[in-house]
Amino acid sequence: MDLILWGVLPYASVVLLVAGLVWRARHDRFGWTTHSSQVHESRLLRIGSPLFHFGMAFVVLGHVVGLLIPKSWTDAVGVDDHTYHLLAVSTGAVAGVAAAVGIGILVHRRLTVRAVRRATLRSDHLMYTVLLGAMALGILATVLNSAGAMGDYNYRDGVSLWFRSLFTLQPDYALMGRAPLAFQLHVLFGLALFTLIPYSRLVHMVSAPLTYLFRPYVVYRGRDTGQLEQRKARRGWERAS
Repeated sequence: MDLILWGVLPYASVVLLVAGLVWRARHDRFGWTTHSSQVHESRLLRIGSPLFHFGMAFVVLGHVVGLLIPKSWTDAVGVDDHTYHLLAVSTGAVAGVAAAVGIGILVHRRLTVRAVRRATLRSDHLMYTVLLGAMALGILATVLNSAGAMGDYNYRDGVSLWFRSLFTLQPDYALMGRAPLAFQLHVLFGLALFTLIPYSRLVHMVSAPLTYLFRPYVVYRGRDTGQLEQRKARRGWERAS
């Protein structure tokens, strides 16, 4: 079972991700969208969306740092385990709370605003369930690990090593098999969420309009309102001078 869950399933999720993106790009190009519901309600969206997206951006960045940067590298620059753990928990807590509050507002909006609820796709229900599950399990694993409920388990010596072994095509699935249940469930929900990207509105993650940040300025021409007020109105049939 460990071989299937931690040695086969990660690669299967990558295959489903790539295959889904290729299929959707070829056969559902016009459906490749966020299915924005801003036209129905924007007040809650203006609050919840930035909180969720910026919070998740820093959460993902924290995962990248925690999973890809070896412990020996941080030790080499003088960051001991206590300092690393303190920085990871403090910054991760802020990002996690922001993302949790944001997704809470978005889910509340989707459930309470009738027009938004009617515009909800069936895939959205699955996506929100998996997303909320992954976030809740991640928070639970962090809290339990910080409180010492998992003993002296260090995910950098377990989950991180397993994750990096996937890139060598020699997954050390036994490491994940010995990980606490909360970490295992968090990873499973994360893989499920990763697989859902091309089959839900999450597909916009891989086509974010980053060029907007570098687009040229839009030039606006102003008018002298004083001259406009002094100009006499012409009748439509009068000849233009």
